[in-house]
Amino acid sequence: MAGAAGRLTKLAEEVLGAPLPVRIRAWDASESGPPGAPVLVFRNRRALRRLLFKPGELGLARAWVAGDLDVDGDLYEALDLLAGMIWERAEPAEKPARTAALRALARPEIRAAGKELLSLAGLPLPPAPPAEEARPRRGALHSLLRDRQAISHHYDVGNAFYELVLGPSMVYSCAYWPPAAEAAGGTPTLEEAQRDKLDLICRKLGLTEGQRLLDVGCGWGSMVLHAAREYGVRAVGITLSEEQATYARKRIAEAGLADRIEIRVQDYREVADGPFDAISSIGMAEHVGRARYAEYAGLLYGLLKPGGRLLNHQIARRPLADEDAYHVDEFIDRYVFPDGELAPVGRTVAQLEEAGFEVRDVEAIREHYALTLRQWVANLEEHWTEAVRLTSPGRARVWRLYMAASALSFERNRIGVNQVLAVRTPDSGTSGLPLRARDWRG
Repeated sequence: MAGAAGRLTKLAEEVLGAPLPVRIRAWDASESGPPGAPVLVFRNRRALRRLLFKPGELGLARAWVAGDLDVDGDLYEALDLLAGMIWERAEPAEKPARTAALRALARPEIRAAGKELLSLAGLPLPPAPPAEEARPRRGALHSLLRDRQAISHHYDVGNAFYELVLGPSMVYSCAYWPPAAEAAGGTPTLEEAQRDKLDLICRKLGLTEGQRLLDVGCGWGSMVLHAAREYGVRAVGITLSEEQATYARKRIAEAGLADRIEIRVQDYREVADGPFDAISSIGMAEHVGRARYAEYAGLLYGLLKPGGRLLNHQIARRPLADEDAYHVDEFIDRYVFPDGELAPVGRTVAQLEEAGFEVRDVEAIREHYALTLRQWVANLEEHWTEAVRLTSPGRARVWRLYMAASALSFERNRIGVNQVLAVRTPDSGTSGLPLRARDWRG
């Protein structure tokens, strides 16, 4: 087991107390690990220095984004094998691997190996974080200013880049895929599945001509376009991204619907021109935060007419025995969704009810998001050279890792996504929903 790869493998296995599930290839061309497994490639000593100065997920993320660390082989397989050591977060009492790691570090042979690695990595100053890492945010968590900064980091990276990843639909939430039997006549495209998702939401909201719709977190305008074109509503879409708003307005003008749709750069807390007949919030509530969620639910309730419907489409995480122990993964917080927070679906339903809503339906569609993410990854990989040109190598690497890891998380039930249909039911008790609501007619 000569060479840097052998020494890295030995240290990792002694610290983890288990065989390393992937191979390692080091900058000196040495290689070690199980034959046929995906290969974790340390391209230079800087990759090791990043891990030594920031052990764990953040060090790995910085090395990946900077291109110091790579995977040779199937990325999904590599992430699945490494997930238990890096991304799967259990409660402290359920972390035998971490306990074993701490015990291992107390052993003289492990400390000796660590010193050897320090010598191998060299000891200059810690490498600077990649440029793609979010800068420290100003202001209180989930204040208007800080939320705008967080949204800008994620969305204002170029509309052309998002076109490559999302495809013509420009919908940045999970599509709604038909069962295999329904697709027997041919494989549905991502665009068709996204259209089906938008139409499903319109049907759940019971949209009819002349109604007024608010789309919270409207993205590039796909929901308001579909609702106005297919259901004849008048729509307001709000976003905190200037780039999204510019793109959405252009699409609306080209569709000849500027008289029916208004796009605003506006926070949900700033909307004051209700009431609306219906509200859609699709993939936006993840940015609200636990401290603000009751306010979010209450404001949306107040913006609806009595009898009006809310469709809240939101990613959820598994509940914890100690909810105060929850924290966002460092990679996601620094590189993908700064200040984003996930909540269990039960808590979301409870807070909507506490705001006054009657929750009428919850549909779990996590498998749909896994399928969607794999399509987005395929789009990115197919257009890799152009994606790098439009953004940066680091940004493209962020998105490839984030989407592939997320696909696995949905497939393994580590996270889910749910459509919650809620009604501002009037005092009369008349919800306006059909007796068999799952038909989504009437």
